[in-house]
Amino acid sequence: MFRPFWGDEEQQHMQTNGDRPVSRIPPEAAGIVHVLKDKSASELHRLLSDKNAYQQFLLSLDTVQNQIRLRDELRNETMQLARHNLEKEPHIKELRNQCQIIRVTELAAAREKLSELEKQKQEILNFYSPGSLLHRLQEAMRKTEEESEALHQQLLNREIDLTTFMHKYKTLRKLYHKWALTRLAANMSIIG
Repeated sequence: MFRPFWGDEEQQHMQTNGDRPVSRIPPEAAGIVHVLKDKSASELHRLLSDKNAYQQFLLSLDTVQNQIRLRDELRNETMQLARHNLEKEPHIKELRNQCQIIRVTELAAAREKLSELEKQKQEILNFYSPGSLLHRLQEAMRKTEEESEALHQQLLNREIDLTTFMHKYKTLRKLYHKWALTRLAANMSIIG
């Protein structure tokens, strides 16, 4: 069932190999340990007490040299990318300015077009508004009435014959009454 962690024999067997514990040295450090094993006690003591000797030893290790070389390569690549980006900065600024100019001009053109369309819309709404339609009907009725009166005057002055007068007058009066009834119906629908 439940076995305590610290007293587990399998765990202890896995952690030790005979009398010596199994070391878990990372592969990167194995080369350093190998170099240090070959050093005498006095050399190890010198490394611990002399900072310069320790620094020289550290810099002589292949893994440290590889890390330094990699760091330098990365630094150089980063600097090269930074220079490359800085070289592009004027071009980027120019493109930003062009985009801004385009945006402003297109926006101005779009606003002008919108203004025109809104004006057209308002004109159409005004043209087809009930008040405007009633006004145009009233104007058409007035003109028809004037034409009827002018036609009547021509008959009185004997400028046209009776048959022509009757035909034209009848047409004008029909039109007048049609518009008058339409106007009356429109007024009623607006009111009620």
